[in-house]
Amino acid sequence: MRIDFITTFPEMFAPVQTSIVGKALERGLVEIRFFNPRDFSKDPHRKTDDTQYGGSEGLVMAAPPLIEAVEAARSGNPAGGDRLILLSPQGKVLNQAQAKELAQCAHLILVCGHYKGVDERFIDLLQPEEISIGDFVLTGGELPAMVVADAVIRLLPNVVGGYASVEEDSHYEGLLDCPRYTRPRVVRELEVPQVLLSGNHAKIEAWRKRMALEATRRKRPDLLDRYAQGS
Repeated sequence: MRIDFITTFPEMFAPVQTSIVGKALERGLVEIRFFNPRDFSKDPHRKTDDTQYGGSEGLVMAAPPLIEAVEAARSGNPAGGDRLILLSPQGKVLNQAQAKELAQCAHLILVCGHYKGVDERFIDLLQPEEISIGDFVLTGGELPAMVVADAVIRLLPNVVGGYASVEEDSHYEGLLDCPRYTRPRVVRELEVPQVLLSGNHAKIEAWRKRMALEATRRKRPDLLDRYAQGS
């Protein structure tokens, strides 16, 4: 998979190149590139934003540098084309099902908005999908773009050792994950549940399913209806 970031702040993306994702990059399981709209600006100061027509506070990102940055990212597309995504608080909130869908793509282009947003003509001309990571506003799209990339990359084959671990994550099948335990067996008088020490895999699996349902009912009851509909 190739992931291209359209961003005026590529220096913010160091976290994407560390930990499990960093190892995936080293192993060639994913490729990431950066395209800075400043490099496509015709302004002598490489500006990518300007004041709004009609007045109002806040700058808007200009359409031409963003369009040209996307076109540069699209040159030499991998087989299968691309998915163009604009990170925006107006977008559909990312969920695990969408991350699984995006993980099937050969090429993602993630556009990081800033200020009061992007010139609407960028959206009209290129028709990007709009994705949000929640109903709140950040200073720019870089953090959401990193969230999307991390959520997608960890779903790629061979990125996480033992893919069954990914399949047991919260939200993967619509429920929250069950409680997890490791050594020591006793922490300040709290013991690991005995069923997990039993060696009876059928009982352990039944316990984990029951605990996942209980955790979802207690923490995110809104997920249960969707889970029931999909069962």
